Amino acid sequence: MKAEDSSKPSVVRRCEWATNDLLIRYHDKDWGVPVHDDRLLFAFLILEGAQAGLSWETILKKRWAYRLAFDFFDATAIARYDKKKVRQLLANPSIVRNRLKIAAAIQNAKAFLAVQNEFGSFDSYIWQFVGGKPKVNAWRSLKQIPAKTPESDAMSKDLRRRGFKFVGPTICYAFMQATGMVNDHSVRCFRHAQIR
Repeated sequence: MKAEDSSKPSVVRRCEWATNDLLIRYHDKDWGVPVHDDRLLFAFLILEGAQAGLSWETILKKRWAYRLAFDFFDATAIARYDKKKVRQLLANPSIVRNRLKIAAAIQNAKAFLAVQNEFGSFDSYIWQFVGGKPKVNAWRSLKQIPAKTPESDAMSKDLRRRGFKFVGPTICYAFMQATGMVNDHSVRCFRHAQIR
């Protein structure tokens, strides 16, 4: 009986969408990891809203620029943005220069602070939509993953009731995936088991 050849590199299986270096880094380090830090949750909320109608890869390329442009996602600072700051943001070629999305980020900062005040943290509020712990799915392919779920519908409805913008059910589900509220890594992906 032959001994196994250990010199052969093992093939790392990832989710189908991780197709280039930028997406692979994001997939392997960030996507689907449970987030409980309020500032990071707020950052994902802003970035998911900015992504509407664009590819996530576009937003990933601009992520550092967003940190700089939006005061490292300090909701208190963003809630105080005035017309002058909005003009600066609209002139910044390193972010998505969409007036509605910029206005939504400012409005969302105000709504975010109100939620923190009511619940003690945004984390306490947002994780209630999955019962406080990640929902682990068992998808075998990208085609099986839904664009929205009853949980993202409920989250969207409640966020909008509280004054949040750019928080439709599909954006909310992408937010849930990114922040680890759901584990949507394919069961064939090495990260599915690691995160679980």
